[in-house]
Amino acid sequence: MAHRLRPVGLDFVETAPLRLVFAAGVSAPPDAVYRALADDVADWPSWFTAVTMARATEGGREVRLKGGTRFRESVLAADPGTRYAYRVDETNAPGLRALLEEWRLTATDSGTRVQWTFAADGPGALLAGIRLGRSGLGRAFRDAARKLDSRIAPATA
Repeated sequence: MAHRLRPVGLDFVETAPLRLVFAAGVSAPPDAVYRALADDVADWPSWFTAVTMARATEGGREVRLKGGTRFRESVLAADPGTRYAYRVDETNAPGLRALLEEWRLTATDSGTRVQWTFAADGPGALLAGIRLGRSGLGRAFRDAARKLDSRIAPATA
């Protein structure tokens, strides 16, 4: 890995210089969505297209993205059925100072509302670039939510 990032806590999801929040509905119940996020880490590439490899590690995860970006992460919140959050500790992505992602799950009449918050810190130019890529991140999230739902909803029906 190229460099260590600043360790941040769960409050960073509210205080980060850059916060991107996306939400989608899925028909699977919150517990099934949580299991896919937190317990079935190795299956992420099957539903989140940007992820090429994911594996659980002691207290965290290791993730690789298309294009070669790698992350070593620490899980900060693992609240079954409601929240899964992790912080990036090490990455080969240049410029990042801190990165935390939080997945919030809320039961609805038709399944689960999934909210993904991408919270980051880095130089102004990097944050501006991420802001410019917001629509692409949103598309990737919505596509992942659809694929995840089609993957787990039949198993919960």
